Amino acid sequence: MTEITSDSADTLGLRVSRRLPASPEAVFDAYTDAEKQRIWFSILDAEPGIVEIEVDLRVGGRQTAVWGSDRDSLFRETQTFLEIDRPHRLVTESVGSSPDGQTLTTRIVVTFEPADGGTLMTVVQTGFPTPDLRDFFAAEPWVGAFDRIQAYLERAA
Repeated sequence: MTEITSDSADTLGLRVSRRLPASPEAVFDAYTDAEKQRIWFSILDAEPGIVEIEVDLRVGGRQTAVWGSDRDSLFRETQTFLEIDRPHRLVTESVGSSPDGQTLTTRIVVTFEPADGGTLMTVVQTGFPTPDLRDFFAAEPWVGAFDRIQAYLERAA
């Protein structure tokens, strides 16, 4: 489920959700644990790439992720944890950069709710500068992340 939103300050945002086949605790841990992220970041890739992740899971702590097919094509994201309510809710400020040097700062709120024997993971991301970039994130990065987390959880079951 994907929803495109704008808040009262005309900030462009999105809401995406997926029901995942594990408990809220397992999904929260898959999303926040560095070792588990290293697995699911590349679980669907035909060729192994570069995945480097460090997580300091505490309010004020940071998660830093660097990934890409080679050293010349790396994406970087640093998320600062603003709120942690394991296994229900996670709020971060995200600063990302693409290999061409473009940067993006957004706010991400992730919730993990029990649903039909699994977990409904919902992501609300705000702060996009253009509708095209928001729509790209709704259609590509978040769908890909959900696909990878789901594959990881199914293999771990």
